[in-house]
Amino acid sequence: MTKSRAIVLAILALATLSGAAARAEDSAITLGDAWARATPGKAPNGAAYLTVTNSGTAPDRLVGASSPVAAKTELHEDKEENGIMKMRPVPALAIPPGQSVTFKPGAYHLMLTGLKEPLKQGTSFPVTLTFEKAGAKQVQVAVGRPGAMSGMAGHDMGGMMHDMGSMPK
Repeated sequence: MTKSRAIVLAILALATLSGAAARAEDSAITLGDAWARATPGKAPNGAAYLTVTNSGTAPDRLVGASSPVAAKTELHEDKEENGIMKMRPVPALAIPPGQSVTFKPGAYHLMLTGLKEPLKQGTSFPVTLTFEKAGAKQVQVAVGRPGAMSGMAGHDMGGMMHDMGSMPK
């Protein structure tokens, strides 16, 4: 191999490595606060909620989701139109750099259709979210009580999280 060819190959290798590192840094996606409501015995569907944070410098897009607890996992949005709440699938969701997107009741959520068994309070299950740049990211979803409106309050999550107000001083 000639010296000039070796230099060209070295430059190409460095460019490839630095490009991959920049993509990884630009798309710093983290998942947190994942929770779901327990479902009644024969309910065919459920929903999961979480917060997606992009601490990178480039936007990313959530383009898919899956979970072993359901036949299908889709990104959905609840939206009020003319005083009526409507739910619709969303093919992809932009996650802007330096921002978080919170999935919560009455807004974005992960629709779990064809549940293989009920979601039981006090258990958890995995969900994998697929991002355009960051790739696949997995999160454990804690199952709270039926009708819970938040995953953060100790009483909503069936004691899985502690209510700091009830802690002894």
